[in-house]
Amino acid sequence: MELSNQSIEPRPKNYKRWLRIGLYTLFVVSGQSIATMLGRLYFDKGGKSQWLATLMQLAGFPIIILYYFFTKNSTATSTNTRPPSILILASVYVCLGLLVAIYCLLFSTGLRYLPVSTYSLISVSQLAFNAFFSYFLNSQKFTPFIVNSLILLTISSILLVSHEDSSTPKGVSRRKHVIGFICTILASAVNGFELSLAQFCFRKVIKRDAFSAVMDMIVYQSIVAASAILVGLFVSGEWKGLKGEMEEFELGKLSYMMVLVWICVFWQGFAIGSTALIFELSSLFANSVTVFALPVVPILAVIFFPDKMDCIKVVAMFLALWGFLSYAYLHYLDSHESESEQKNIDVNNQALRASSG
Repeated sequence: MELSNQSIEPRPKNYKRWLRIGLYTLFVVSGQSIATMLGRLYFDKGGKSQWLATLMQLAGFPIIILYYFFTKNSTATSTNTRPPSILILASVYVCLGLLVAIYCLLFSTGLRYLPVSTYSLISVSQLAFNAFFSYFLNSQKFTPFIVNSLILLTISSILLVSHEDSSTPKGVSRRKHVIGFICTILASAVNGFELSLAQFCFRKVIKRDAFSAVMDMIVYQSIVAASAILVGLFVSGEWKGLKGEMEEFELGKLSYMMVLVWICVFWQGFAIGSTALIFELSSLFANSVTVFALPVVPILAVIFFPDKMDCIKVVAMFLALWGFLSYAYLHYLDSHESESEQKNIDVNNQALRASSG
């Protein structure tokens, strides 16, 4: 039975699966929220390296390598499909890895030049981009709930783009402020495309119904993305100023190192959660959870940073939350309908076996 807007293969609804989904959602929400706040802290307290800030989003993948190998051996499942060649898999990982490197660099630029609350709320536009690309790559159907969600998220982004923000970081000119807007929107577009392409590759290329496939994608695309950003760090010459940057960091050398380490850890948790949600459900659902986490950041920004939560931001946050709930409700309806259809099929099969017996 083929279901729209689901993962690689439909799975029966059970509590263990939804516990996993809940855990992955926690990884996405907490990882993105805390990592974004730490990234803003890095720039606010004297961090200047655009490439280093981007590298920290990707360099945490060695943390899960041991778990990756353990998972690969313990969760491998048999499959009747022929596995893709090494060349095809390498092409997939390189392509996805470069896309990840691009949107991470663009997101870092937006975070550097925009208030963290504005940056986070503009980033919700990635769900709209994801839905657009999923329509072409993954045959995503535009139901009234999805259309409602996309309209609300688009209006939320437009409000912020047209809003004159008084809490712009110090030293950021109007020109850099505009650059931050453009980079954040472009990053959202590339991120939406990468998630849709990742789901397409899971379904059409990788075709492995195992969590080890998720870990493969995380590790290998992270290696490619981190390598690309590392090359950029050295080619740009920013690496020469890292020692001085650490010495001049307002919170001290130890805090400088701890901020960078925890950025790595929390972004890696986000990567695990979002990739696993693509595997379990769909790229659009993974992105909608990301969107749900974004309104949490402005609240934290008002508490820990000198960001101002004015009426425009409150309305934008409300619209973003409403858009997510609209899409989440659609998934609830799809899951309920899927379960009912499966029960009907089981009843019919039992009736047929009884009559034939």
